[in-house]
Amino acid sequence: MPGQHATLSASGAKRWMSCPPSARLEEKLHGIFGDKSSEVAEEGTLAHALSELKLLREKGKLEDSDGINQFNYEARRKALGVVPRDMDAYTDYYVGIVIEKYMTARSITTDAKLFVEQRLDFSEWVPEGFGTGDAVIISDAGLEVCDLKYGKGVPVSAVENPQARCYGLGAIAEFGDLYGFKHIRNTIIQPRLDSVTEETLTREALLDWAEKELRPAAELAWRGEGEYNPGDHCKFCAARAICAARATKAMSIFTNGFDAPGVLPDENIPGILEVADLAVAWINDLKAYALSQALRGQEWPGWKLVHGKRPGRKWKNEEEVKEQLIRAGYTSEQYEKTEMRSVTDIEKLLGKKAFDALVGPQVSQGEGKLELAKNDDRRVDYASADADFGDLSASCDD
Repeated sequence: MPGQHATLSASGAKRWMSCPPSARLEEKLHGIFGDKSSEVAEEGTLAHALSELKLLREKGKLEDSDGINQFNYEARRKALGVVPRDMDAYTDYYVGIVIEKYMTARSITTDAKLFVEQRLDFSEWVPEGFGTGDAVIISDAGLEVCDLKYGKGVPVSAVENPQARCYGLGAIAEFGDLYGFKHIRNTIIQPRLDSVTEETLTREALLDWAEKELRPAAELAWRGEGEYNPGDHCKFCAARAICAARATKAMSIFTNGFDAPGVLPDENIPGILEVADLAVAWINDLKAYALSQALRGQEWPGWKLVHGKRPGRKWKNEEEVKEQLIRAGYTSEQYEKTEMRSVTDIEKLLGKKAFDALVGPQVSQGEGKLELAKNDDRRVDYASADADFGDLSASCDD
């Protein structure tokens, strides 16, 4: 649902069930880490939109032999923009699995239904809880919710997955009175990892979980109550960098034998290892938070923004470089192997003066990414340099 954000979202269920007060805390902090667009998020959005179109097309072929494609597939696909070739293949993989499941359901129950991008409301158990089921297949034999995960960084299993179970509850609330299904299957499909995982529960078992585990945690989370409980579920929390409970747990690494000189006793190592990953993750998140705030204008005493290491030089236009070298008498064997040689290689080949004269204008090198450094760092303060440049521009205009 574009533009809508559930405080107790299905995607965040593992987090707010494990750490109930985190829901209200991160609600205040979205925009610092949460709700940011990224290439990964945009890629996922495109993959879901493409999958939706493909599923609707295949569903139309199966359900209406006289009027195949009740919508203009090609026009809607074109509106999505450029689709990477591998995304086309991966979404075909996902769609193929869903359609096979749908056809199996139709072979058992002739009036089985497939719903695509179906809104699922599970607010009976979670205040204002809703989500979107990528594909919901319903028949008298059973109910199945298929969820496309386009990411490849983290494997996601359907087994004991709170998000998937919330979707199952939403499907029960929406369709339970119309069909007599007794089993709910949640399926997570990760085409880029060639992974399909499933969990099948009886209707009674899922409802029992909802009453005994989901509802109590949701009520605490909604009120912002309960105990903070740092863990792996912190990874996507908007409060992860400045949560005091997480910082305290991360800093507990220093309680394991750091109060005396000499070497660490072996018996202290396991305690350090226990929190080492969390400590490293928290430190990295804290640094990222401090940088993001500095870029927004926050001043950190003793620190300044500077440009980091500059990226490597690269060609602006390789074809123009080749033409220049050919006119100067160089052969392709000298300036390329299977591809154009690097800027550094060509500079060594030509010598500095000839390089600058022939192809220097075709070299680009941007500034390094901004980073925080101590005030005694030799690099120029980004804010000061920007201000100086602004003053210079103003004087030139005068």
